[in-house]
Amino acid sequence: MKIAVTGGAGFIGSNIVDELILLGHQVLIVDNLYTGKMDNINESAEFAMLDINSPKLVDVFVEFQPEIVIHHAAQVSVSKSLVDPLLDQELNIRGTLNLLQSCLSSKVRKIIYASSAAVYGTPKYLPINEDHSTIPTSFYGISKYVPESYIKIFSDLYGLDYTILRYANVYGPRQDHLGEGGVISIFMNNVLDNKILNIFGDGLQTRDFVFVKDVVSANIAALNNGSEKVVNIGTNNRVSLKDLVKIISKVTQKGVEYKSLDPKPGDIKDSCLDNIKAFEELRWLPEYSLERGLKLTFDFYESSKRNNELEEAR
Repeated sequence: MKIAVTGGAGFIGSNIVDELILLGHQVLIVDNLYTGKMDNINESAEFAMLDINSPKLVDVFVEFQPEIVIHHAAQVSVSKSLVDPLLDQELNIRGTLNLLQSCLSSKVRKIIYASSAAVYGTPKYLPINEDHSTIPTSFYGISKYVPESYIKIFSDLYGLDYTILRYANVYGPRQDHLGEGGVISIFMNNVLDNKILNIFGDGLQTRDFVFVKDVVSANIAALNNGSEKVVNIGTNNRVSLKDLVKIISKVTQKGVEYKSLDPKPGDIKDSCLDNIKAFEELRWLPEYSLERGLKLTFDFYESSKRNNELEEAR
């Protein structure tokens, strides 16, 4: 099958591309390398260094003729969205619209869209199911929700099939710890550098952490399942940041210290996604425990740090 992956040089997208290649699919990566990395690009995939807002996108799609598009190209920083909401609009909303129009021109059968738990806003109950109200509390949440509506209308008007996957907090190998990285990648790299961890807030806030390999398997399941569905991708479990630090200390076998800082604007207190619908529609359930995922993540960062030190020593 021919599959295009936007953001395929990024954290989640590159992991998806690797699995698609292993399964024997022909893959086109579309990435402008703004946050994606050349090192993440699978050599067996075709690569178009292109912004999803580019007018050239349609030509690339018409030439490649993808049957399915997996859409991960996005601005993903909540903090950055509060500073520059126009950037969110440009990349997450306008970029998705340009992508959808390119899908129509190249006769794409289905789009799989990476959405976010941020679309729900402050939870009225936990775990959050797909029927929960969608009242985002950040510009980022808005910019991830609006494309969902466009995708549904494109489906109604033009017959473009879709599966929308709303992710919990994804972590794992290749997540960037610089700038607005995921909390786990930041924690892991600070542990390796023997630095004190920063927790924004009292540390009692809870999150649903889902390992990237489980997110990959959800996207693979969505290739042939979940038609015209919106599905949560999470573990149905939540852990406080204080407890996360304890688990990281156990997994890494290192003494870990932290300090509390002021909460970040736009952050919610608790989040946890109900994944029952994911099982019903995709036959998907997460396979990685938090402990196992953290160990694999730490091993990756430890190996990367060692390799970088060897390179610098040469």
